[in-house]
Amino acid sequence: MNTIDHKDFEAVIGLEVHAQLLTQSKAFAPVAAQYGQAPNTQVSPLCLGHPGTLPLVNENLVRYIIKMGLATNCSIAPKSIFARKNYFYPDLPKGFQISQFETPICEGGYIDIEVEGYTKRIGITRIHMEEDAGKSIHDQDPYNTLVDLNRAGTPLIEIVSEPDLRTPQEAYAYLSKIKQIVQYLEVCDGNMEEGSLRCDANVSVRPRGREKFGTRTELKNMNSFRNVEKAIDFEIYRQIELIEAGGEVVQQTRLWDTSKMETRIMRSKEEAHDYRYFPEPDLPPIIVTNDLLDEIKAELPELAHVRQERFVAQYQLSEIDAVTLTENRYLADFFEELVSESGHVKASVSLVLSDVLRVLNEQSISIKEFPLSVQRLAELLDLRASDKVSSSAQQTIFNAMLEQDTSALELAEALNVLQVSDTNYMDDLVQQVIEANPDEAQRYREGKKQLMGFFVGQVMKASKGKANPKMANEFVRKYLD
Repeated sequence: MNTIDHKDFEAVIGLEVHAQLLTQSKAFAPVAAQYGQAPNTQVSPLCLGHPGTLPLVNENLVRYIIKMGLATNCSIAPKSIFARKNYFYPDLPKGFQISQFETPICEGGYIDIEVEGYTKRIGITRIHMEEDAGKSIHDQDPYNTLVDLNRAGTPLIEIVSEPDLRTPQEAYAYLSKIKQIVQYLEVCDGNMEEGSLRCDANVSVRPRGREKFGTRTELKNMNSFRNVEKAIDFEIYRQIELIEAGGEVVQQTRLWDTSKMETRIMRSKEEAHDYRYFPEPDLPPIIVTNDLLDEIKAELPELAHVRQERFVAQYQLSEIDAVTLTENRYLADFFEELVSESGHVKASVSLVLSDVLRVLNEQSISIKEFPLSVQRLAELLDLRASDKVSSSAQQTIFNAMLEQDTSALELAEALNVLQVSDTNYMDDLVQQVIEANPDEAQRYREGKKQLMGFFVGQVMKASKGKANPKMANEFVRKYLD
């Protein structure tokens, strides 16, 4: 990060987030829309804009954007229309993109973000529907640009924030919240590296206390949350340095260069009139009835912030644990399934936040790919809750379960870590330990109660760690007191 003191300036940041929707087919064509397929295998004459072809609206495109609008407190327009956004580029063979302009379907929403100890409300100007362009590939042929049109026509929603963000950290928190919401709604997987979540940032600076915005630049080519944060940080300082040197910020689009960790000019910024927007003549207006709105409202899941509050109230979790468990919808689902299966809340919290998350991080996998079922883990928690294994033995069994498709009990037996809870065995063992240490027994009876730990330790040693520590304490106390 840069170190210039910019206390006399304030940044004004707005984000435009494109989320690729998890529909089976494209926005306006009955063609598969799946990531990672061979280039140019998911195209049709309709995607390419051939003469005589007519678009058809994907119903889930409409349903998914309404879900996103409701989850972000937007007003849903009862009637909205599509528009043609005209521009020429090799990966847009139609010469235009079907989008929305004057009548977006969602407007006037907000989300709350938490960053650096404070909460801030960020306005959402609009969320609209559109189709994606294809992909130009510049690094596979030294002489030519290649084009993959698989992505052309893929359904997108664009989420446009108000210019309410003031720091790169707020932008990071906002983007993280958007990702969390689309994942909870299951309308987008939120994978920025694969391009299913993309972000452009509008950045300007102004003297502190001034209401008028400065000239903004648009930042593109940021393929991770951290790169968004770094690019905005760099651009803020670039503009401040330029102004302080007597220069003037020019409205333009700039690319984030990850190799040089700096922004560089891409082109002068287009205005809306450059795209020659006009109503899409081949698609009817989208009419949202009250019945449809009620139906979609009923489908909305419990969002993260609501689930956090419920976890604190229902399971008596700390706020930190509740936030961690609900950060990902599927991790929260996994935790609740484990609690339901085992009946052990605290033990489930501990297991998920320690061992399960450790495996996810070490193996770079999602909770959906976690190899152990909640049923197997519940059996492990039952062994620990019934004092059949110690806490250290639970860890050993868990690690073994990752390697072997065997029950927790069978592994405990094979690893020889089952605790002995037989009363006759414990009775004889404790008597033997006390008889072998008469001086310590006498000192205990004379008031040196801290020797209790010594005797329990001797019992555990004699049993080679198999004795149930709780029972060992009870029997030692019984014979010494």
